[in-house]
Amino acid sequence: MSVTILGIESSCDDTSASVIRDGYLLSNLISNQDVHKAYGGVVPELASRAHQANIIPVVDKALKDAGISKDEIDAVAFTRGPGLLGSLLVGASFAKGFALARKIPLVEVNHLYGHILAHFIKVDEGSKHPAFPFLCLLVSGGHTQLVVVRDYLEMEIVGQTIDDAAGEAFDKCAKVMDLPYPGGPVIDKLAAQGNPNAFTFAKPRIAGYDYSFSGLKTSFLYFLRDNIQSDPHFIENSKADLCASLQQTIVDILLSKVQTVAKDMGIKEVAIAGGVSANSGLRSALTALGQKKGWNVYIPAFKFTTDNAAMIAITGYYKYLRGEFASHDLPPLARMPF
Repeated sequence: MSVTILGIESSCDDTSASVIRDGYLLSNLISNQDVHKAYGGVVPELASRAHQANIIPVVDKALKDAGISKDEIDAVAFTRGPGLLGSLLVGASFAKGFALARKIPLVEVNHLYGHILAHFIKVDEGSKHPAFPFLCLLVSGGHTQLVVVRDYLEMEIVGQTIDDAAGEAFDKCAKVMDLPYPGGPVIDKLAAQGNPNAFTFAKPRIAGYDYSFSGLKTSFLYFLRDNIQSDPHFIENSKADLCASLQQTIVDILLSKVQTVAKDMGIKEVAIAGGVSANSGLRSALTALGQKKGWNVYIPAFKFTTDNAAMIAITGYYKYLRGEFASHDLPPLARMPF
């Protein structure tokens, strides 16, 4: 008997709905919010208001694109956290209302689990997925974690950032250079035109498997300050090389720990997930490292790197199979334990 899951994602500024049947993607709709670009970052109150306006039409379109009616949905999966509380409330409230009205189970999903399990979304019969156990570098604007995944819902964080996330380093360094928001994709685009060895920035020396990016941000800021003193147009004249060198530094920091964990734990299955997994420098560097080390490397399709409901629906699907349903009195959580 088929299992059809409606997924709802509203953790930040993207309103998304997706339908997955037996692990296969039927639809995945995302409504972006351009209003935040004027402020250089996401404004929580504006985000929650936009979610309220977008949630119903997005879900309606997702059902139509999937070619199914609401009566065919077996369960509703929603992002419980982590994320912006106001945004999470909109998605959670809609999911609870939908589930109550249809008298179907409700499934709460950890947003971070969703990013990792995006690797198991089936687009067609040829879709390839990591074998257990595998190592996943989960890297985004808010999180940088090394996760050993032993089963669909059995994961362990073995390393994480002790301060800033890699995506945050990208965005804040971009802001210092007066690049548009979000800065990560802009740096990626400019880096393709620059020399990654043009400049050298500080790399942290953190024991174990943990990361740190605060020192890199400080190093980058002081480097710009010193060079602007002698050349007021330094940033504009060196923008591509700055982006390429910064990106190369962040990628080197990320993959050095991946390599260490994979060696120490004897893992040959390696994946990346999260918004920063869309970075072309990281994708190409991991592919090259995987070939050198004999790893099986898994890189998500671009559409599954950023926040999307398909990753929530697929996580909800595996929780549904295990009978892990949520009570309707569960509140969303801005900070949610992994």
